[in-house]
Amino acid sequence: MQDPFTGKPTLLRGRKIPSAAERDALQHHHQRRLETLARLGAAAAECGLRTDTDRDLVLLAEDEVSLLESAGHPWVGLGEAIRAFRGCLPLMPLEAFGFPSIVDNNPLEEPNERLRRIGGGVEAWAFVSEEEGSVYKFFLPREGKTIGSAFEFRPGEETALRADARLGHYWELLEKLRLVQALGGMASEVVAVTPEGVLVVKQVLGEPLPQGQDVSRDLPAGLIEIPSRFLRANRDHPRLFFHDANPWLVGDLHARNLVRGEDGGLHVIDLVAAPWPILQSDALCREWINRVRSDASAELLPSSPDDEL
Repeated sequence: MQDPFTGKPTLLRGRKIPSAAERDALQHHHQRRLETLARLGAAAAECGLRTDTDRDLVLLAEDEVSLLESAGHPWVGLGEAIRAFRGCLPLMPLEAFGFPSIVDNNPLEEPNERLRRIGGGVEAWAFVSEEEGSVYKFFLPREGKTIGSAFEFRPGEETALRADARLGHYWELLEKLRLVQALGGMASEVVAVTPEGVLVVKQVLGEPLPQGQDVSRDLPAGLIEIPSRFLRANRDHPRLFFHDANPWLVGDLHARNLVRGEDGGLHVIDLVAAPWPILQSDALCREWINRVRSDASAELLPSSPDDEL
């Protein structure tokens, strides 16, 4: 299949749930994108290029250093890294998605014959393609060069750690999309980034849940409830999740961030996340994390049920 906006191959169309093999391919694409971004950052540092945030890297054009590549290493390496990353995340204008090219206001607020807005929040605006029925999310840069959200940890007053959502970076947003996929969430493709820094993500369409519905008993498998003595977070249903053997905090798992798919199941479409700060955790928390890594039902203490603490 071809995406109607980019003309590139796509595995997603409307409400259709991808096969297991297709989901594996999508996850490979997420992983490859992160790998090429890391390579790009290392190549830029080797050339002595200073960046304020990773947005400066994400928006590098393929011809950005073409004249300098004739000087040889390390500029050749940087040019190759840019092209590899652009192969995973092409630069495309908003006009390619049906938005007007010259407006005084936010172009996403303008009428669009190809996309119908279905929702949006602080991080992104969501639209449905009138041609094929898929969701397209436009993640907007905020306060200059930030995008999305991620958890930030600090010592707690009544708990070992406190986790608060803060403005995020492109790397963290791309990692979040990989975690959504790993949790069996609605399949997603990162299709483009615009010269203004808007990240465009395509997602399978699902049915929204009633606002305020209790989803605490319907969260994805693999999420582990965190004892209250270890953490307090300012997002709904914070949970521990192991991905690639590494512990993550994921949260913001309320009804608006889950949808019912064509397969009848509930699927996460968005969340807030961050790697769990093992070094900041106290000894008891580190011991618990090591035990739930192999046994998700492990008690807080080996000899005491959690409800007795």
